[in-house]
Amino acid sequence: MSDPNSHAALADAKVAIVTGATAGIGLASARLFVERGWRVLAVGRDPGRLDEAMGLLGGRAQPCRADVGHPDGPAQIVQACLRAFGRIDALVNNAGLAPLVPLAQHGPELIDRVFATNSIGPAKLIVAAWPHLSTTHGRIVNVSSVAAKDPFPGFFAYAASKAAVELLTVSAANEGRAAGIKAFSVAPGATETGMFRALFDESAVPRSAVLDPASVATIIVDCATGRRDADNGTTITIRAQPALAP
Repeated sequence: MSDPNSHAALADAKVAIVTGATAGIGLASARLFVERGWRVLAVGRDPGRLDEAMGLLGGRAQPCRADVGHPDGPAQIVQACLRAFGRIDALVNNAGLAPLVPLAQHGPELIDRVFATNSIGPAKLIVAAWPHLSTTHGRIVNVSSVAAKDPFPGFFAYAASKAAVELLTVSAANEGRAAGIKAFSVAPGATETGMFRALFDESAVPRSAVLDPASVATIIVDCATGRRDADNGTTITIRAQPALAP
């Protein structure tokens, strides 16, 4: 039986870029890619959290310290992936900012930062990765949010930036037909992540009302690995299922 971690097996393995890969949905997605035999460029801004993620992901993943919202971040990420692995088969735009701030307090810097991370950075990353995804007939998965359709008060910039992500998906899917590229949006509801719990504690939103990051990751990775090609160009909305009464 061949060793899945042998040099030959690693050389043939497909490669995914996952942004925001150090926690929550991004880390769960990176782990699932690895479990399915892929290699992963795990992108994050914090070196300590990147080191922790590498300890969980093992040798099939490589870290990339980068900020997708920085003007040079997307190009840096694509070049890091090509240096590490020589190819790109899937791009998961997961990194995001979700400040909960009343509309009247949305200053220019906050709006710029949210859109840079949630919309503009992913758009630049798609463009930078496009020729390489064309070569592999790859897939793009953009992580949106149910807030794009029904924003909670305080998510003025966040919701709009996620709505933009969903249109990026439609455009990428339309133009991707000629290039053999498919694109998907995955829009989860409240998910049990550190970012979510920084905004809402369990007295406000109990655990029974939120999604497990692993369940969201399953849909993301299914899209990226060809199991949900029928959903090309669409937004897949995921909500927590209410517990049945005994």
